[in-house]
Amino acid sequence: MKMGLLILVFFSAFAATLLSRSSLALTPDGITLLEFKRTLNDSKNYLSDWNDYDESPCKWTGISCHPKDQNVIAINLPYMQLGGIISPSIGRLSRLQRLALHQNSLHGIIPEEITHCSDLRALYLRNNYLQGGIPSDIGNLSLLTILDLSSNSLKGAIPSSLGRLTRLRNLNLSTNFFSGEIPDVGVLSTFGSKSFTGNLDLCGQQVQKPCRTSLGFPAVLPRAESDEARVPPKRSSHYIKAAVIGAMATMGFVLIVVLVFLWVWLLSKKERAAKRYTEVKKQVHQEPTAKLVTFHGDLPYPSCELVEKIESLDEEDVVGAGGFGTVYRMVMNDCGTFAVKRIDRSREGSDQVFERELEILGSIKHINLVNLRGYCRLPSAKLLIYDYMALGSLDDHLHEHGEESRALDWNSRLKIALGSARGLAYLHHDCCPKIIHRDVKSSNILLDENLEPRVSDFGLAKLLVDEDAHVTTVVAGTFGYLAPEYLQSGRATEKTDVYSFGVLLLELVTGKRPTDPTFVKHGLNVVGWMNTLLKENRMEDVVDRRCTDADVETVEAVLEIAARCTDANPDDRPTMQQVLQFLEQEVMSPCPSDFYESHSDYS
Repeated sequence: MKMGLLILVFFSAFAATLLSRSSLALTPDGITLLEFKRTLNDSKNYLSDWNDYDESPCKWTGISCHPKDQNVIAINLPYMQLGGIISPSIGRLSRLQRLALHQNSLHGIIPEEITHCSDLRALYLRNNYLQGGIPSDIGNLSLLTILDLSSNSLKGAIPSSLGRLTRLRNLNLSTNFFSGEIPDVGVLSTFGSKSFTGNLDLCGQQVQKPCRTSLGFPAVLPRAESDEARVPPKRSSHYIKAAVIGAMATMGFVLIVVLVFLWVWLLSKKERAAKRYTEVKKQVHQEPTAKLVTFHGDLPYPSCELVEKIESLDEEDVVGAGGFGTVYRMVMNDCGTFAVKRIDRSREGSDQVFERELEILGSIKHINLVNLRGYCRLPSAKLLIYDYMALGSLDDHLHEHGEESRALDWNSRLKIALGSARGLAYLHHDCCPKIIHRDVKSSNILLDENLEPRVSDFGLAKLLVDEDAHVTTVVAGTFGYLAPEYLQSGRATEKTDVYSFGVLLLELVTGKRPTDPTFVKHGLNVVGWMNTLLKENRMEDVVDRRCTDADVETVEAVLEIAARCTDANPDDRPTMQQVLQFLEQEVMSPCPSDFYESHSDYS
């Protein structure tokens, strides 16, 4: 009897447990996420807390939910070494607004079902091994503002439906295998070549590369509006034929004349080039230390022309003087423009070490790093050849108010902060061996014609400065950027770069130099000055008055990131990879509060 009673109690408790579990059934979005997880290879077990017995997925790693209805609005799983494929089940997350899977090892295709996520604002899939093409219906994501598919193995044509994404403000399709003409429609016509760089088979207005037919002629032939437009009335056909024959005969004659002219011109050009080559060859023979090296073969000029242009540089071509030497602007015969940095003789070391280190720097390619094209060793100097940045440095735009500089609005400053962070994160985390910049400052952030930032002078501090480099750098005027431990020990680490980047963020927000007299005279640096103003709740005095479009939420987010970067303890500072994530998630992606306000149907 007692035994039977015990069994009855046991089964009652077991049934109650089952009922309680079933009453806490996982939400539909949670079930979808588990299906999404099954197609991933989580080698580091980062997703171990994704459990089917939870009531809601909102506390799972990388998951954010709407506070009212608990629908999943964000999946943030970058830098987690995830393998596998993206499950088509992703399309069932109807309220998803952000999908960040960048810097993983995902393969397979981008599922077409992702276009069912009609609320999607930001899609980050860069630096994976994704194949196939862009989903043809991606234009259905009408709220999309950020699309980053760079550094994958995607191929095929770029769908014209992208042009319908009227809210798209950040597009990066670089370093893939896309081909064909970039559609010049809608918002696609507003993006420049930086959005498509590294796709050698793309052509179109955006990349300044004309598309050509199979015969090699530009594909700009007019298209008929209808069949009627292509078929003229029969009664005038003989007049049309006569006109066509006459036009063809005229064009043939003109073509012959042009070919003869080109033939004569090329012969004379070859003679001139041969003479120049002979002169340069004699010079090299007389001075055997002269040497010109270009990387990747991407300087389409003969060596004789390059050496001639470099030797002709004088004071009229000077555009700046950095911590490592004088910078010149070199304009080639076809108007191609490059920057040439002449290294101070006092900073020259062993030729063998110099050239070996430059080979490493020349192999680095990234959209937010200044491209080192080559170097020239002459008897009198060593010179580095870089891409020329038309708008100069960030320092010029923040602190110089000449005719060529222009005030930077808040969105431009955020764009510069994000691009600079990407460049530094690439140096720290994607280069092998890793590269510590050692001299991050606004004058080393150069801007192209689209205000896209390029980090310059990376690697030069180690290559060209001796053991007392930190003393020289301080004298040169970059004291305000240096981390406290670097001043004490002279030893640079990734965290000293992070500190300098934090100061750079403050410079972008305040518009003031790190050594501005307004706070230096009180014994403060820019970090202490900012902290003082924030404690006194004087936000209006922190933000540059020229940033009339700055909003409080993003300013606070940037200041929070800057405070983490400039923490006195290096161990408490984030890595550049984490800084980049903070900027992408908290600043560049639409704020969650915006999402909530725009979805009144949630209530």
